[in-house]
Amino acid sequence: MSSKQNILAKLRKSLEGTTPVADNFDETLVTAPWSYAPEQRIAQLRKLMEAVHTEIHMTTAQDWPALLAQLLIDRQLPDLLIAPSTEHGQRVTDFWQQQPNLPTLKAYDRPVEEWKAELFNDTSASLTTTLGAIAATGSLIVWPTREEPRLMSLVPPVHFALLKASQIHDNLYQVQQQQHWAAGMPTNALLISGPSKTADIEQVLAYGAHGPKDLVVLILEDQ
Repeated sequence: MSSKQNILAKLRKSLEGTTPVADNFDETLVTAPWSYAPEQRIAQLRKLMEAVHTEIHMTTAQDWPALLAQLLIDRQLPDLLIAPSTEHGQRVTDFWQQQPNLPTLKAYDRPVEEWKAELFNDTSASLTTTLGAIAATGSLIVWPTREEPRLMSLVPPVHFALLKASQIHDNLYQVQQQQHWAAGMPTNALLISGPSKTADIEQVLAYGAHGPKDLVVLILEDQ
């Protein structure tokens, strides 16, 4: 029997003859104070995210590739990292093919070990989708996948994130219930409220020390 099995066996034995404590969890304690009317969710999310230097733009499912291209040009960013096998990655690829002189597209389509130096030192921006957002805390929910690893949202200095307005939820508990997180938690779920920031002992705030220095959210309004 392994050490792990020994520990689990001792824990099970220690529970013999005991009575489980009644579950008196009150759902309203984690939902009622942080619930909003549907028309208030975008405003609540924007208020909290913009307060920590997140840049937010309203757009549509049709127009977001053009807005993304313009934002890259305005910021003079030379390249954009995408997940080419995803639906939004294909949308970007198709739009870029129709427009000359746009920033170079980079595809995250190989193991990081094969291009780690380029990813960390020579990639200026990335685009990822989101699983939704939480109005109560002003947070994006990023759920890394094989096609869109977590390094895409953590390494490039500028992170562009796509968010559907219909996927802005009131609070984390609501997200967990509606999306059935208990049935299959990810290896790593990220709650992102703004660009990376830190402060030294003198309380001097610096952005980009441990991740993107800029977070740009494109909210796709329902049509």
